[in-house]
Amino acid sequence: MKPLHWFSGTLAASCCLALSGCGQPAQQSEVAATAAATPWYQQDTEMNPRLAEYIKTLSSNEFQGRAPATAGETRTVAYLEEHFRRIGLKPIDGDSYKQPVSLVQIDPVQVSGMTLSGALDTTLTYRDEVMAWTTRVVDGVELKDSEMVFVGYGIVAPEYNWNDYEGLDVEGKTVVMFVNDPGYATQNPELFNGNAMTYYGRWTYKFEEAARQGAAAALIIHETEPASYGWGVVAHGSPIKFDLISENKNMDRSKIEGWITAETAGRLFAANDTDIETLRAQALSGEFTPVPLNITASISVKNNFRELTSSNVVGYIEGSTYPDETIIYMAHWDHLGMDFSNPSNPVFNGAQDNASGTGAVMALAEYFVQQPQPERSIAFVLVTAEERGLLGSAWYAEHPVFPLETTVAAINMDVMNVYGPMKDMVIVGLGNTDLEEILVKHTEQQGRYAVPEPNPEAGIAYRSDHFSLSKKGVPILYAKGGNDHYQHGAEWGAAQRAEYNRCCYHKVQDEWSDDFDLRGAQQDMFLYFRVGNELANSRQWPNWYQGNEFRAIRDASAAARK
Repeated sequence: MKPLHWFSGTLAASCCLALSGCGQPAQQSEVAATAAATPWYQQDTEMNPRLAEYIKTLSSNEFQGRAPATAGETRTVAYLEEHFRRIGLKPIDGDSYKQPVSLVQIDPVQVSGMTLSGALDTTLTYRDEVMAWTTRVVDGVELKDSEMVFVGYGIVAPEYNWNDYEGLDVEGKTVVMFVNDPGYATQNPELFNGNAMTYYGRWTYKFEEAARQGAAAALIIHETEPASYGWGVVAHGSPIKFDLISENKNMDRSKIEGWITAETAGRLFAANDTDIETLRAQALSGEFTPVPLNITASISVKNNFRELTSSNVVGYIEGSTYPDETIIYMAHWDHLGMDFSNPSNPVFNGAQDNASGTGAVMALAEYFVQQPQPERSIAFVLVTAEERGLLGSAWYAEHPVFPLETTVAAINMDVMNVYGPMKDMVIVGLGNTDLEEILVKHTEQQGRYAVPEPNPEAGIAYRSDHFSLSKKGVPILYAKGGNDHYQHGAEWGAAQRAEYNRCCYHKVQDEWSDDFDLRGAQQDMFLYFRVGNELANSRQWPNWYQGNEFRAIRDASAAARK
């Protein structure tokens, strides 16, 4: 990863133009004086010595992998509430810190093959050629003789002057589309966001847009590179889905959502005397019109489902001057629960993912209550069901405890640095919001440098809980310690991350280790503190940069922030 020395210089020059209140408070001067006398990697390493205790406790077997709506959740939520109460955060409902979250578990117990008729007569094999489900909370759905139409990338993006559905009525039809977005496909930095995925490239967006358009079914063409994962990730895991429950039982969603393999798409297109690359070129031409495939699709899904109640845990410090304006620190407390087929080691402890982020929020909250009361309110939001599809944060976004129009910003913590002090700080989704400018300033004062994420095409900025608030226009910051270790260097740091992904990510091996070096996590926490503290004691209102897909949503609520 390339250090952003060019980026930080630009930020320093533009800070006072982009944001108000750029003067350095006394605390920053003290930090600078300390930095002059102490090597950077020995600074800011002890915000809260109880961080290790919090991570170790949350990832212990006693908490049973912290799965929502289990005994593990009961213990986790009680522990978090007790902590918030002990340190003196204000509760949100009487003396309770719990925000109930209504979930549904949908188990597709019987899924037929997808029968195609017309230009192509065949039945696609479930999981091998097609992966399909329904998010409707019903016993079953049936798609029958639905006309298939190719809709390019399935995107409606006014800020990019892009509409793949223009002039098309897809009511009752099955739309077929490419994954990712045109910027990735062309690598053109002037098209969407170039190599870096936008929200429009996410499969979740494509299903949402298809439903808005009235499609009966939506199928995404799987290709490994633009999806950033193989077909096995899509089709060979558990088919059980979790979702939020809406008042209409999700009946506003398409009947069927799913994926087809690239080979299957090739057969559909060949039956219409064309191929994937020809249609890709058309979809990227700027003059695309949807292509009827002269094929109908039929499929049925039968469900078992059960409704569940889980909880977000929320406490806050009330602002002294502007209590209705809020800065949010967030992390997800949940993990994957128990693997009862593995009696020798059945608990998905989730030490790094995400006991570390939850512990960091607990430690930050404890640190904040020891500081002078902030002018704005500061909320600490620990959400459920991230591992089930960002559901706890999505519930919060739909049922905010603090109005989103006057939520100043949100800072997300998901998998903290347990490998020691790092010279670099990675900004996920670089170039989206001017919160980056505040972070880079404090990163440099800490003797470190900021870098972009190494693989923005994977869309990591849309895969953690902050994204639920992004979609509502709230400016977010998602950053974490990088790989450039103060002693061992960048290759060593990258090797540690790779080994974690290989051995432990979403496996029972993600356990607490006495070898964790939490000095790096503590340094990152000081950065999070300084960003939030600056916002909490100023009149700054960060925003998305012009051209970002969430800027218009934020701007629409500007009157609430005057």
